[in-house]
Amino acid sequence: MSKHGRILVAMSGGIDSSLAAVLLHEQGYEVIGMTMKTWDYASSGGSKKETGCCSLDSINDARNIAVNLGFPHYILDIRNEFGDSVIDHFTGEYLEGRTPNPCVLCNTHIKWDALLRRADRLDCEFIATGHYAHIREENNRHIISKGVDTLKDQSYVLWGVSQESLSRTKLPLGHLRKSEIREMATERGFLELVTKSESYEICFVPDNDYRGFLKRRIPTLEKEVAGGNFVMEDGRVVGKHEGYPFYTIGQRKGLGIALGHPVFVTEIRKDTNEVVLGLDKDLYRDGMVVRKLNLQKYDRIEKPLETVTKIRYKDAGTPALISQVSDDQINVLFEQGVSAIAPGQAAVFYEGDDVIGGGWIMKSFRQTDSLSNN
Repeated sequence: MSKHGRILVAMSGGIDSSLAAVLLHEQGYEVIGMTMKTWDYASSGGSKKETGCCSLDSINDARNIAVNLGFPHYILDIRNEFGDSVIDHFTGEYLEGRTPNPCVLCNTHIKWDALLRRADRLDCEFIATGHYAHIREENNRHIISKGVDTLKDQSYVLWGVSQESLSRTKLPLGHLRKSEIREMATERGFLELVTKSESYEICFVPDNDYRGFLKRRIPTLEKEVAGGNFVMEDGRVVGKHEGYPFYTIGQRKGLGIALGHPVFVTEIRKDTNEVVLGLDKDLYRDGMVVRKLNLQKYDRIEKPLETVTKIRYKDAGTPALISQVSDDQINVLFEQGVSAIAPGQAAVFYEGDDVIGGGWIMKSFRQTDSLSNN
């Protein structure tokens, strides 16, 4: 009988998830390792060698850790679940003129659910991952808090994990820094993990060419959306573009247009197939509308609340006042203008180190805009 019970650990084959399994094993848990196969890159038509958490090398690396330490390891094929939810969402958001964040969706709505279902079948009380974050309890709520390593903190990507899921989750790396993880791996003889490169790409677009992925995924797309207008903020037509799904808010390079000065994508208009261009100053917005919420620290935001709000993973965050106007909408007003708010990305609200919750950005606004039609 194990000291702490049975735990199912998500093992991608990288150093973080591997050390999470190692540490839990050393703490006395009965560890079962599981590597999830989410995607076969060859099926997308891409030319780059498959890398990252779905590659055969990564699966073998995870299995080797388990064999060395003497605990079971399984491969879980969730390609159908992943494709139906994550990839369909990815393509659908671009077709809606938004910029998706598939890694957040996969982490919180695919991997967690898949792990918990298998944990139940394997009689595991808990699941664990190698994310750099904490889970703590307060007022009968389970709350994600920032990891101590500010450069590696991953609390942003965990805003969507439900209360029930958090109650069964362990994050053993939240109190550690990346440098400490490397030292631990070295001390235990896992040198291949220390020297292994880390992938920061979308697993199903490892060449980072999302436009090529969309064209392969929807062969008729290029013909259907090509030839729309580039328009300036004042309405002037200044050229033709390749189709609104192939552009993102804040984009400057790769526009294929020369106006004698730098311009940026400031808005994408799906209904008219227009891509709006402007100067750097035109990217700034005063607030945004966030929907499809998941709240962690509170059941509901009863009155306007001062927060620090992040609009992307590496965003430092900006002071903002948030107001919950319905069960599934929060309006955000920033203390100062924020540049390049991209609908489709995740907004995450913080109170100190705690994640209050988050949701998906539907639109941004200037204070002169009307919110009546939101």
